[in-house]
Amino acid sequence: MIDSASWAQRLGGDMFLAQTCFRAHTVIRSDGAAVPSLLTWEDLNEIVAVHRLEPPRMRLSRAGEAVPATAYSVLRTNRRGVSWYQPQPAEFHARLADGASLVIDAIDQMHPPVREAAVGLERFFRTPVQVNAYASWTAEEGFGTHWDDHDVVVLQLEGSKRWKIYGPTRQSPAWRDVEAPKAPTSEPIADIVLTAGDLLYLPRGWWHAVSADQGTASLHLTFGLATQTGAEFLGWLCDDLRTSATVRSDIPRFSTPEERMDYLASVRKEVLAALEDPAVLDRWERSLDTTHPGHPRLSLPHLATVPAQPGITVQVTVSRARVDQDAEAVTFSGAGREWTFGLPAAPLLRRLADGEPVTLGDLAAESGLTVGQSAEVVTALVGGQAAAVIGATR
Repeated sequence: MIDSASWAQRLGGDMFLAQTCFRAHTVIRSDGAAVPSLLTWEDLNEIVAVHRLEPPRMRLSRAGEAVPATAYSVLRTNRRGVSWYQPQPAEFHARLADGASLVIDAIDQMHPPVREAAVGLERFFRTPVQVNAYASWTAEEGFGTHWDDHDVVVLQLEGSKRWKIYGPTRQSPAWRDVEAPKAPTSEPIADIVLTAGDLLYLPRGWWHAVSADQGTASLHLTFGLATQTGAEFLGWLCDDLRTSATVRSDIPRFSTPEERMDYLASVRKEVLAALEDPAVLDRWERSLDTTHPGHPRLSLPHLATVPAQPGITVQVTVSRARVDQDAEAVTFSGAGREWTFGLPAAPLLRRLADGEPVTLGDLAAESGLTVGQSAEVVTALVGGQAAAVIGATR
């Protein structure tokens, strides 16, 4: 498992966040360390075989163009009228041998080891993470020279990949931008080969072209980091200002010019006052952490309450939950909700917020609560979709 501490160690911790993040690409070599076994060829074969993965969730791409699903799949329809494309191994292999690349989007939703690594990276960057898997077999560039509207962390798992990096041609290009970046015309600023275990961090907007080095079988994961820009912040601020009667009031569209100017002056005053609050960015970041739904998970067979059994194993499903304590109570915030408990629950909540699986027996031992009391606290969080039962030992 790659947790937040492991990611921080590999990437460079606070130094990386302060000096490299958003600013420049960087390569972190494995230096002979063991390659994390997050996804193997056997895992990939099984995922393609047992999941009904429709384009674009799973796709083949060659020279920047999607290969038609009919070129490697057969449309199947069952007696209930449900249709899906079923990959045909021989045709699938042939397209890949011809130069196509295989992509599976959001593979973290299908493969627990990748999901756990994504959660660890989310804790480090404090933003949602999606993981895509890429596999290729030839030196042909499956996607051409392109750029992404989000930062990425690339982990090479098998074989090697050649990356030609050109840098940005537009400052901070974004999703829903008003202008598209122009394609680079100069030579790449870096031409690197990633081998198994290597990491690459690439900021958004940096043009790049990727191919399997020397035509060998290559497999890598790309961890895409949700972008948090001034546009997202201002969108949140607009919603936050709905507490103001001025902002909620009707715009005086049919009034005199003087009344319209007075209205604009009132709105301007509200907005400037909000922006002058030194804690406004902290409140926005807290909102990002505590309102994100996380990774909801069922707790079957337990439907209403978590049984008071020491061997029940639980885990939070929100990667960036907040625990706050004052002289009278402790509050757990996550998945868009808050729960307030007595102070004795504080050690239990902090242990849960660490994100690691833990038994009710261990929670009780560390907090001084009984197993029954620990189960009551966890039941509240499970009911609010901020935690889940993930197993049990006898």
